[in-house]
Amino acid sequence: MSVQRVAGRYAKSLIELANEMGKLERIQEDMLRFSTMLEVSHEFELLVKSPVVNADAKKRVFEALLKADSDEMTMQFFQIVLRKGRESYLPEIAQAFLEQYKVIKGISTVYLRSAVKLSDEVMGIIRQKLAEGDLARQHIELVTETDPSLIGGFVLRYGDKLYDASVAWQLKKLTEEIAGRS
Repeated sequence: MSVQRVAGRYAKSLIELANEMGKLERIQEDMLRFSTMLEVSHEFELLVKSPVVNADAKKRVFEALLKADSDEMTMQFFQIVLRKGRESYLPEIAQAFLEQYKVIKGISTVYLRSAVKLSDEVMGIIRQKLAEGDLARQHIELVTETDPSLIGGFVLRYGDKLYDASVAWQLKKLTEEIAGRS
């Protein structure tokens, strides 16, 4: 069975139970924290995925790092995954959980790259325009990144849609147009 399929099934089980128990928001916070820990610490990710480190040692590490800030349901879930020998799937399970959570809550993730850091006022205008567009019925999570190679303007990506209003793109189009005329 593929990693995505296994991760999806575990995530679905956890999300359904969390929703049923009224702990969906709390478990989402735990999965987000766990996912962030994996991103920040390559050593932690290696430990989680390592076939050499036994489940008991991993359980002790999880308890030391996560128990104080995590819900009991999250810790029990981790124990079940460890007991089943599926801990190498935990990074993918956490990601699948977060994606399913966004679907349930109607959250759309929009990625915005700009040449310089945008002011709060400009960010507000962008959020407003997105809300007025085809994302109006959903909450918008705006993920920003600065990319000086854009020269100016911005690039907006949502799902399979891309809106490029960067100076770099305009210059490229102009160059191609001029080259095509000669």
